[in-house]
Amino acid sequence: MLKNYLILLLLFTFYSCKKASAPPPVQINSFYKTAVTADDRKTITPEEAKTYHVNRTYQYEYRTGNPGHYEYNYDVKGVNVLGDSVCGNINVQGKYGAGILNSDTVAEIEINTEWISYGKLKALDKKGNQYNLIVK
Repeated sequence: MLKNYLILLLLFTFYSCKKASAPPPVQINSFYKTAVTADDRKTITPEEAKTYHVNRTYQYEYRTGNPGHYEYNYDVKGVNVLGDSVCGNINVQGKYGAGILNSDTVAEIEINTEWISYGKLKALDKKGNQYNLIVK
């Protein structure tokens, strides 16, 4: 009988204990963005200005950031799936980027890009139109 009471006491204690909630995730303050957007190419933040670097030997227009977190700016040209010429400017961090293209018919086309080969990118606009680009 004492054994039954002991088991009940243990079960009561086990189920009545309130579990501690997990602490909220830590927010890391950084000027590094998780993704590049088309507006990134329009302005350079004060943090980016500290690491602004120009070297015309390479194809990029300028570079900001630190090793492992560089963001590059490129002038690009290419064609859409209909064969119409486009040109513009993009920012790229790692394999992906974003920017603005101009064509004879449309003034500004906001795009997202992805490297497919050295100096070659594939781009998609918000309507799903695809562009094949090369770095100037």
